[in-house]
Amino acid sequence: MKFDFLFFDAGGGHRSAAQALRLAIEQQQRPWEVRLVNLQELLDPLDVFRKLTGLRLQDVYNLMLKKGWTLGSAQLTALMHVLIRMYHRKQVALLERHWLASRPDLVVSLVPNFNRAIAESVASALPGTPFTTVLTDFADYPPHFWIERESQYLICGSARAVEQARALGHSKERIFRTSGMILHPRYYEPVTVDRGSERQRLGLDPGRRTALVMFGGQGNRVMLEIAARLDKCGLDLQLILICGRNEKLLGKLRAGKSRLPRFVEGFTTEIPYYMHLSDFFIGKPGPGSISEALAMKLPVIVERNAWTLPQERYNADWVLEHGVGLVAPNFRRIAESVGELIAPGNFARFRANAGAVANRAVFEIPEILATIAARHDLR
Repeated sequence: MKFDFLFFDAGGGHRSAAQALRLAIEQQQRPWEVRLVNLQELLDPLDVFRKLTGLRLQDVYNLMLKKGWTLGSAQLTALMHVLIRMYHRKQVALLERHWLASRPDLVVSLVPNFNRAIAESVASALPGTPFTTVLTDFADYPPHFWIERESQYLICGSARAVEQARALGHSKERIFRTSGMILHPRYYEPVTVDRGSERQRLGLDPGRRTALVMFGGQGNRVMLEIAARLDKCGLDLQLILICGRNEKLLGKLRAGKSRLPRFVEGFTTEIPYYMHLSDFFIGKPGPGSISEALAMKLPVIVERNAWTLPQERYNADWVLEHGVGLVAPNFRRIAESVGELIAPGNFARFRANAGAVANRAVFEIPEILATIAARHDLR
């Protein structure tokens, strides 16, 4: 059987989720051919953002994240949905041609915003072929973000997302609940290095409370403010700062003077290693970052305000609901938030709650896909 997994590179989470899921399927030795399909490339001929700015839609999004230009992102999302609706029929036609050429047995979307066009095109070009949307956010940001009425199946990582799917009219037989977000299987492998000696190797204190500061693959200049404010506070801390592909940020942090011991890294695939050396996480409320931290038993501090991407605002609520960390109204108050988190009684409670989160979604979804395939008698 041929399964097509749709992703794009607006942020790193969609590609990462598709790759992680394919790897889990390979590890389980499922008899499937999994093909990763970049939706941006399929729809490039219709990318109005590229025509106006010279940048692809996904590149515009990544630039916004890198620069921190996220104020008003809810209004920009609404405008984007207007443009998507204007080009809907042309999107469907492009996708129909692709499905007729590639002939998948099952189509899985790991992207938001375009699932109406994907669902219609699959139904039109390949009648009877199942289409499944896997939400890579804790919840939907309606309307027309993740969950569409046209979706055949929905895979949801939270009770909130399941409720949203039911509210839109989807039957319980078409909704599957997982225990969380998709993570790379390496987050379930033990990290066996000695924390103390590895901290020393990086120039850190073996016994000092350690914060991991990270803002996704693009980094974010707010990390400069976080580092500066923590440097001025009286807390006994040290920092591991992961800048992603943001070379300018990397250079500034490495060149800066600091009272606190700190280690600064650029883009790396060794996030589980750095989390193993850390005690808690500071970053944006992205579903991947939160889930990675919790998989490594790290409590989190995230921010929620007008600059927070609208689809990530519920993630901050989820953190509070599950007692796995704190939500700061802004990072100008990061010292107060860190002080509250690491207070002896508080930290033990947050750490225990983080360790109690049992997310196995990446290993659960292959069995869900097998169930969907069986319903459609795919062989």
